[in-house]
Amino acid sequence: MYGNYLIELEEDFQFLKELKSNINSTLVDIISVKSIELIINKALKIAVVIIIMYFSIKIGKHLIKKFVDKQIESNAVISLDSQRAKTLGEVLKSVLKYSVYFMGITIIISIVFGGMSFTFASIGGIAVGLGAQSLIKDLINGFFILFENQFGVGDHVTIGSFNGIVKSIGIRATVIKDFTGDIHSIPNGSIGGVTNHSRNDIRFTVDIDISPQEDIKKVINVIRAACDEFKSKNEEYIGESIEITGVIALEVSKVTIRVVGNAKPLMQWKMERELRMSIKLALDKNRINVSLDEKQLDNENIEKDGE
Repeated sequence: MYGNYLIELEEDFQFLKELKSNINSTLVDIISVKSIELIINKALKIAVVIIIMYFSIKIGKHLIKKFVDKQIESNAVISLDSQRAKTLGEVLKSVLKYSVYFMGITIIISIVFGGMSFTFASIGGIAVGLGAQSLIKDLINGFFILFENQFGVGDHVTIGSFNGIVKSIGIRATVIKDFTGDIHSIPNGSIGGVTNHSRNDIRFTVDIDISPQEDIKKVINVIRAACDEFKSKNEEYIGESIEITGVIALEVSKVTIRVVGNAKPLMQWKMERELRMSIKLALDKNRINVSLDEKQLDNENIEKDGE
C-alpha cells in the first residue's frame, strides 16, 4: 500500500518537474519573440527617420537654390547681388543640414534608448554643453563674418596661412580652395584676420630688360603704344590706364623699365602674362634688343679694349 503511494508521489513530482520545464521554455520563447519584435520596430522607426532626414535636406536644398537663382536674376531694389545671394544660400544650406542632423539624431537616440535615466541624461547634457562651446564660438564668428560682409563665396582671400577662393561659408566653417586644388576647411571661430583680395582692382607689374645700347626714349614710346593697344583690347578687365613707371635699374648688361597696371580680381596674372607678350612682340617688331647676354658683353669689352 505504502509502496503504491510512494510511486504515485514520484510520478506527480516528475509531472510537476516537466510542467515547470515546459513553462520556462514557453516564457523564454515569448520573451525572445518580443525582443525580436522590439528590435524590428526600432529598426523600422530609425529607417523612417533617416529617410525623412534625407528627403528633408534634398527638398530644402532645392528650395534654397531656387531662392538664390531668383535673387540673382531679380532686378528689384531689395534683391541681393549675385555674390551675397550665393553666400546666403551656402549659409542656409549649412543651417538646414545641421538642424536636420540634430533633430534626427535626437529622435534616433530616443528610439534606441527609450526612457533614459536622469543620470545618463545629465552626463549627456554636460558632454554636449562642453562640446558646444567651440560650436557656439564658430556660430558667433560666422554671424559677424556675414553681418560685416568680410568676404563672400567666390572671393580671393588669405586666412592665416591659407590663400585661395572661398567655396562656401557655413555656420560652423569656411571652405576655401587654394590654387593647387587643395580644399581647406577653417572653423569660423579660429579666423582671427582676413585679407580680401577681391574688393578692389589688383596691381600687376611687368619689368622689361633691354640692351643699354638702345634709345631709351624710343623704347618707352614703343612700350607705351603697346600698352595703350593692349588696354583697348581688354577694357573689361583693365579700368585705368597702364602706367610706365620708367627706368628702375641700370646695369652693365641691361636697363630695366617697369610697367604697372590694375586689373579685375583674379585677372591680374592673366593680364600680366599677356601684356608681357604684347610688349615683347612690339619690341621685336621695332628691332629693339633685350638685355645683352654674357657672350655679347664679353665681345663688347674685347672691342673696347682693342680700341
